[in-house]
Amino acid sequence: MAHLPGEDAGRGSGVGVATERVPGEVELHLEREGETGPVVCLLHGFGGSARNWRPQLRALRERARPAAFDLRGHARSAAPPDAAAYAPECFVADVARVLDVLGAPRAVVGGLSLGAGIAARFAAAHPERVRGLVLMALPPGAAEGTRQRGWALAFADAIEREGLEAAGARYAWGPDSGLDPAAAKLVRMGFLEHAPHAIAHTLRGLLAVQPGWRELAERLAPLALPTLIVVGERDSVSRKPCEGLAGALPGARLVVVPEAGHVVNLEARDAVNEALLSFLAELPEEPA
Repeated sequence: MAHLPGEDAGRGSGVGVATERVPGEVELHLEREGETGPVVCLLHGFGGSARNWRPQLRALRERARPAAFDLRGHARSAAPPDAAAYAPECFVADVARVLDVLGAPRAVVGGLSLGAGIAARFAAAHPERVRGLVLMALPPGAAEGTRQRGWALAFADAIEREGLEAAGARYAWGPDSGLDPAAAKLVRMGFLEHAPHAIAHTLRGLLAVQPGWRELAERLAPLALPTLIVVGERDSVSRKPCEGLAGALPGARLVVVPEAGHVVNLEARDAVNEALLSFLAELPEEPA
């Protein structure tokens, strides 16, 4: 579940990207584009950052006001030391704070992998603030005894025992990760930007308690939110959860991107951008 930073992974703010701090007990780094249209708030995956969404920010800025932020404990956002600060409800509350800063009573909210899990939780908790929901590469869920839960807990333990670099080489970018050397180098670079304690707390507090698609369907189906679900054809981790949730949500649109893997928004950015623009064009008009 490690995510490539992508071609925009430099530590600068990026040309043309407006950046600001989201105030609060845990300050967040926010990037935004566009001046008119619906607000689109995008959440990156585990070990990533807002930089991962820059291809989408550029693609959407003429028709929307896209934004992305570094999750708490990631990249340029604050990384509180207390494990309790990484509970799911804390990440959900961060989304609400970001929408407030963006001046958006309602917005399209979406994410990739870990970010998709947070976006789904936010929609279930605050459906009145969600104009549309975009879920990409949804995690499979981490019920007791599942592979995701075991991986997350073992990775967290290894970080505290051996340090982030040694643990990451075993669980995120090493020979068993399936990444080619260039991709492994990018993943390592991205992970080492984050505070080790924050990565460990995120693994235990969020990834190890991720609801499966059936539980999410029970929460989301009654809300009947416009929903776009995107997954790569070669994504063995997320394809079944995405297909299952799409079949369980009334009117949800499923896009399976040919030849793409888990980090679908970077591996197949043109196809993903087209799907996002089409989804935005089909959203119901907001009441006056």
